[in-house]
Amino acid sequence: MKHITYIHEREDWTQWQWSDQRLLPIVSRVRLLQGSLLGKLSTLGFDLNVEAQLDAVTLEVVKTSEIEGETLNNEQVRSSVARHLGIDTSGMANSTREIDAVVEMMLAATYHYKEPLTLDALLAWHRALFPTGKSGLYSIQVGQLRDDAKGPMQVVSGGYGREKVHFVAPRADRLPAEMTKFLHWLNLSAHQIDVKSQSLDLVIKAGIAHLWFVTLHPFDDGNGRLTRAITERVLAQSDGSTQRFYSLSAQIFKKREDYYRILERSQKGDSDITEWLVWFLETLEQALLNAHETTHKIVVKAKFWQTHRHQALNERQARMLNLLLTEFYGKLTTKKWATMNKCSDDTALRDINDLLSKAMLKKSTTAGRSTHYEVVLTD
Repeated sequence: MKHITYIHEREDWTQWQWSDQRLLPIVSRVRLLQGSLLGKLSTLGFDLNVEAQLDAVTLEVVKTSEIEGETLNNEQVRSSVARHLGIDTSGMANSTREIDAVVEMMLAATYHYKEPLTLDALLAWHRALFPTGKSGLYSIQVGQLRDDAKGPMQVVSGGYGREKVHFVAPRADRLPAEMTKFLHWLNLSAHQIDVKSQSLDLVIKAGIAHLWFVTLHPFDDGNGRLTRAITERVLAQSDGSTQRFYSLSAQIFKKREDYYRILERSQKGDSDITEWLVWFLETLEQALLNAHETTHKIVVKAKFWQTHRHQALNERQARMLNLLLTEFYGKLTTKKWATMNKCSDDTALRDINDLLSKAMLKKSTTAGRSTHYEVVLTD
């Protein structure tokens, strides 16, 4: 069988090269989106600003785990994030120790973005991901670099019995030196990294850091989540803010197959990583566009509730209106209301008619086989 030469087997593998002509237009768009998003959020009141953070961090924690095939309870994650952000968690689900640890790891990655990242900090993050010393049913080495006692580290995707090997990581005996080199580079400020006599833009640095760390794959498990935590740290540096308002992991999850495909191609290429950086930056751009849309929804929801602040509503009505204003999918019908609230059709119709009389809902003018409803939005 022909031997595949992986990028890390090349002597100059970290002498990264790319095409400015390809990247700079995307960098400009990303920077514009970052600036406009932070500007928009700075005009919001404290409560809405915190709500935007709560949504973004919750989404990031849930999706970075889903990429690895681990499903976390969204409500428990939200409760944990809320508590860590100092938000009242009355009525929220109780989080678990494991979820709290993941949330703390992700927030530590961004809250301390001005500090150098040390190997000790990374080992602590790893222990936080695996507080029981196990990944699923299997014991793993926690809080230490892998030793390859069970064979070479293979980077795979896919479920049990249909795994696809994307590349083989560097040998374990190389890791101490490779990690020292990586962390030294990561902790250099942007102007200290000389690239074609210019400082390195931090969103490009985030893309390089992502590829570099995921290539090393220095732990028995959890490498993907740690890679994305490091990426978030550099993006916090690029934003100049500890506050996170967009989720790169959510966008990567949507394009998971493409993600593994571009990583595999990059591992079998050379030090020119233009294609990877184009993919990374375009994915980041889409994450920012999604965040702009989410922020708009938060503002619209706040205006709606301010307009109707004196209306008396039951629990079902308040819950459904909040869903309709944020993340409701499809068309609202009486039957769907009844199903979602586990109530009778008659109760659902009374709830809806009451909201119609209060001008909070209206009948949709869109054609359909049954009557459906939508929120009356304020200007």
